[in-house]
Amino acid sequence: MHRSIIGVLSAVVVAAGAFAPAASAAPMPRAACPDRPGVAHCLTTYTPGAVRALADGPIGWGADDLASAYRLPSDAGPDTVVGISIAYDAPNLEADLAAYRARYGLPPCTTANGCFRKVNQQGLSAPLPEADFGWAMESTLDVSMVSAACPSCRLVVVEGNTPGFADLAETEDTAVRLGAKVVSNSYGARESGAPLAFGSHYQHPGVTVVASSGDAGFTAASYPAVLATTVAVGGTTLARDPSSARGWAESAWQYGGSGCSAYIAKPSWQKDTHCGKRTVADVASAAEDIAIHYTDAGGWLPANGTSASAPYIAGLIGRSGQAGVTRPSTIYAHASQFVDVTAGNNDPSGAGKKCGNDYLCVAGPGYDAPTGVGVPDGLTGF
Repeated sequence: MHRSIIGVLSAVVVAAGAFAPAASAAPMPRAACPDRPGVAHCLTTYTPGAVRALADGPIGWGADDLASAYRLPSDAGPDTVVGISIAYDAPNLEADLAAYRARYGLPPCTTANGCFRKVNQQGLSAPLPEADFGWAMESTLDVSMVSAACPSCRLVVVEGNTPGFADLAETEDTAVRLGAKVVSNSYGARESGAPLAFGSHYQHPGVTVVASSGDAGFTAASYPAVLATTVAVGGTTLARDPSSARGWAESAWQYGGSGCSAYIAKPSWQKDTHCGKRTVADVASAAEDIAIHYTDAGGWLPANGTSASAPYIAGLIGRSGQAGVTRPSTIYAHASQFVDVTAGNNDPSGAGKKCGNDYLCVAGPGYDAPTGVGVPDGLTGF
């Protein structure tokens, strides 16, 4: 039985058509992994009841939508190994990935063809950690987003025994040892001395490390995104815009994380002036209404979170052929090759008052903390 799954499934009635909310009470998004002190939590939210059976198809933006929005090339790219650092086991991960890739016409990525590998934090195929509903949803989102960004990339998913900082640090090292040239981290914790003690595990020669900026708006910086060695990825809300040449429009996602570090020195490549230390984020991509197939919830559902953005950017870096070369500084050096996001804010009130309407929580021309230098325009920015 999944860890905590009974309580979760009592709220998420998975039988098709069984969820019937009262007319006056629309279902509200909830965190897949509730925040607990002293450990990291995954950065995914979902709406209980917003599930459709496989036959009914996806809800939300799919791989084809994202490829159009970010003007991805038609060729699949190299077979870069992308690592996923995660906690707990996702028992149906390979099957859910197969459903996602089949739906969007992506080539199979399986254990049998050498594209997919799932191991414990020591790098062994067994024993795997106990399962967890929320973290398994996160894993599913991660592998789906890497696949959407880089259909040719290979995946190594390293599952930690717990979301403790030491266990997740070991998953990071193991992913690199198993050949990952990009490692995606879709979890976070409030920046403090305890997690920062493990910061060295997120710095490896010849490896690009990517992390989600958080899902709580403008607040204390999130670890490990705040590390100067990590590409910190914020979130946007994506919408079709037939009136524009691009055909798409984006604004800062209302809940996307941003922050000013209390510990990490200002990197030389970061030039914003209202934060004297490291500012999060560096770059962004879509984080709202992302389609995934998740067996444990009953089928297709839309997920939200910068935990969609980080693995998507990780996949793009893998596809670019610059894995291991791309650093946070690379993003800033190539800022003109991203699409600037100039609308929206990440103040959950929607008013931008949380930071005094400053760029630390309000998107505007040039760099801003919620969306960094902007969103991808093809692969040239990496």
